[in-house]
Amino acid sequence: MNRLEQKKFDRRTELAEFLRSRRERLSPEQAGLPPGGRRRTPGLRRTEVALLAGVSVEWYTWLEQGREISVSAALLESLCRTLQLDAAERRHLFLLAHRQPPPADPPAGRSIPPALQPFLDGLGLTPGCVLDARMTVVAWNKAFCAVFGDYDAWDEQERNLIRMTFTSPYLRQLKGEEWEAQALRLLAQFRAGYGRFVEDPWWAETLQELSRISPEFREMWSRHEVIETPEGRKHIRHPSAGLLTFEPLALQVIDSPDLQLLVNTPVPGSGTAEKIERLLADSSQATITE
Repeated sequence: MNRLEQKKFDRRTELAEFLRSRRERLSPEQAGLPPGGRRRTPGLRRTEVALLAGVSVEWYTWLEQGREISVSAALLESLCRTLQLDAAERRHLFLLAHRQPPPADPPAGRSIPPALQPFLDGLGLTPGCVLDARMTVVAWNKAFCAVFGDYDAWDEQERNLIRMTFTSPYLRQLKGEEWEAQALRLLAQFRAGYGRFVEDPWWAETLQELSRISPEFREMWSRHEVIETPEGRKHIRHPSAGLLTFEPLALQVIDSPDLQLLVNTPVPGSGTAEKIERLLADSSQATITE
């Protein structure tokens, strides 16, 4: 029987070996410690990891030995910083230690991958946008503006879909009789995201403000509905183009997991694509005459 066949495969052993491998790849200099002369084994010593992480040497030794000990999220985060783990390694450590992923970090920045905007522009008569984790529109195309409003002129707060849903008369007009159902579905999706960022002050401030200014928001939020699936066929009642019908599609951006690509495909035979074409032509003509 070879060494691999003799190896014990379980969660605690995998955790111990993972920690040891991350410790051995990190030099004292990389960890901000003096070189310390020659070492019998590569990387940091257990005592050094324990010191840098703010834990006892005995506790860390037990963890590397695969013993059944409890470990808090705060201590795991300290080990992540000490061992300089990247996002994938941090997630792996939490899954091994807690059987669940780590708490989500607050969404970082509002930048989008460079390839997304050309993709949106290439959709032509198909309105498309990109949402961040707060359901704020951070990128869009001309067709999206033609249908849903002048996003080019709005600031970040005005481009938040939850805020718009409960404060914008124009958006309520677009949704018509379906406003309540669509608002409830959107808010349920918003709550699903809220569970990841419950410690982020932005969410508390936004929820408090909308609860104060919108009784409908306050009532719907109290239902505690949670859903992550997109809506079905969407009907929009545009003030000048009339009824527009779309099949919405939501896609997660792989290299930016907090971004979601929303594509509203005009339903064939509904006349929607032709109406959007006229809206875009009218918009271009108005720009020329200004």
